[in-house]
Amino acid sequence: MVKEHQLKVHNSLSGQKETFEPINLDNIGMYVCGPTVYSNVHLGNVRTFMSFDMIYRYLKFLGYKVRYVRNITDAGHLTDDGNVENDRFVKQSKLEKLEPMEIVQKYTVDFHKVLEKFNLLPPTIEPTATGHILEQIALAEKLIDLGFAYEVNGSVYFDVEAYNKKGLDYGELSNRNIDELISNSRDLDGQGEKKNPVDFALWKNASPAHIMRWNSPWGDGFPGWHLECTVMSTKYLGDYFDIHGGGMDLKFPHHECEIAQAKGSNGHEPVKYWLHANMLTMNGQRMSKSTGNYILPMQLVDGENDFFEKAFHPSVVRFCFLQAHYRSVLDISNDAMLASEKGFTRLVEAIKTLEILQPKNTSTVHITDLEQKLYTAMDDDFNTPILIAHLFDAVKMINSIKDNSEDISAEDLTRLKTIMHGFVFDVLGLQTENTNVSSDKLDGVVKMLIEMRNQARVDKNWALSDQIRDQLSALGIQLKDGSEGTSYTF
Repeated sequence: MVKEHQLKVHNSLSGQKETFEPINLDNIGMYVCGPTVYSNVHLGNVRTFMSFDMIYRYLKFLGYKVRYVRNITDAGHLTDDGNVENDRFVKQSKLEKLEPMEIVQKYTVDFHKVLEKFNLLPPTIEPTATGHILEQIALAEKLIDLGFAYEVNGSVYFDVEAYNKKGLDYGELSNRNIDELISNSRDLDGQGEKKNPVDFALWKNASPAHIMRWNSPWGDGFPGWHLECTVMSTKYLGDYFDIHGGGMDLKFPHHECEIAQAKGSNGHEPVKYWLHANMLTMNGQRMSKSTGNYILPMQLVDGENDFFEKAFHPSVVRFCFLQAHYRSVLDISNDAMLASEKGFTRLVEAIKTLEILQPKNTSTVHITDLEQKLYTAMDDDFNTPILIAHLFDAVKMINSIKDNSEDISAEDLTRLKTIMHGFVFDVLGLQTENTNVSSDKLDGVVKMLIEMRNQARVDKNWALSDQIRDQLSALGIQLKDGSEGTSYTF
C-alpha cells in the first residue's frame, strides 16, 4: 500500500514540477539509460546512476511496485553518425587487442562492481543492445514504412524534416528549433548520405573491416545508438510508461531521438515524466581526461590519486553526492569530501546513540513533525539536501535526549529509530558497516601498526614495512601515505 503523500517531480518535457500520478495505480515503470561499456565507468556516471538509485529507493519506500529497467549499451554507440570508424567498441578492442565482446564483458563486470561498492540496488531488468537486434531492425522497418525513415547504401536514417512536417515537433524536449537548424545547415558540405545533417542513424552499413555486424534487410550492419533505448524501454515497460531518466547530457540528441522514434512508430508520447540528473565537476572544473582533471570512482575510494589527501569510504562519497539536489551541478573537492566525512560521522554516531537512549514516560520532542518534514523534502522532487538538513535536526534531537535536556517515550523512540533507519539506510542508501566510523579499539590497533611501519621505514627495514602494508591490505585496510602522515580506510 502506497503511503499518503503528494510527490512532485520536475518533468523536463514541460519544464515544470508536476504532481506524480502513476499510469497504473501503485505500479511504476522506470527506464534509465545505462552505461556504454567500452571503458571504466566514470565518476560523473556514478553520480547519475546514484541519483536514480535514490529515486528508485524512495518510490519503493513509499510502497510502489517499481519495474526498473536500465540498459547496457554494448553496440552501436557512435560518436558521429557519419563515421563508423568512431565506433567506440571497435576502437577500444583494437587498442586492447581484445574481441569487442571481451571489451563489453570486461567493462560490464567493472560497472557492476563499482555500483555495488557504492550500494546501488540492481535494476529489475538489465537488457543489452546486442540482445535486441531483431527488435531494432523491426522498428527501423516500421519507421521506413510509415515515412519517417529512409535507406541509403545499406544504412537507415530517421527523417527529421518529414517528422516535423507532420507536426510532431522534433526538439520538444530540449526546446530546440530544428527547422532553423536544418535551414542553417543546408549549405554545409560533407552531409554524406543523410538528407539533412540533423537526421540520425537507425542502422549503419558495416564496412568489410567492421567487426561488430549483424545481418539485416539492408545488408550487414549494426544499430544506431538511439534505437536501442526505444526498443528496450517499450518492450519491457509498454509504449507509454511513467519515468525515463538519464544524465542532462543525454537530453539532446539521445532522448530527443527516442521521443521521435517512439512517436513516429506509435503516434503518441512514450513517457509521462522525463527526469534528468545534472553533471559532476571537480575543483570547479569539468572532469576531463584531456585536461587531467579526472578521477575514477575507485581511485576516490582507495586514495590512489593526486587530488584528495586521503581515501574516502563509498558511503562518505554517496553522502557527499546526495547533499546536492540531483538536478544541480555538484562540485567535489578535497575540502568538500572532508566536510562530508565529518557530517557522515555525526549522522552515524547519532544513529548508534539511538540504541542506548533510555525512554521516559512522556516526550518533549515532536517525532510526527520530524517525520512530516522528511517526507515533505523527498516529495519535493526528491530534495535530498533538505532531507539531510532535517536529519541533522534529528541528530540534535537525539543528542539532547542523550544529555537529558529532552525526553522521549518508548513509543516515540521506536518510531524515531524506524524513521532514521528508513530515510538514512533505505532511502539514501548509506551504510555504516566497515566505514571510517570504526571502534576506538580497532582504530588504536591500526594506528599502532602504522607507527610500527613508520619506525620500520626509519630503520630502512623495507621488508617489514611492506609486510605490514600488504597484510593490512589483505584484510581490506588501505594505507595512504601523505604529506601529513599515513591515513587508512576500509
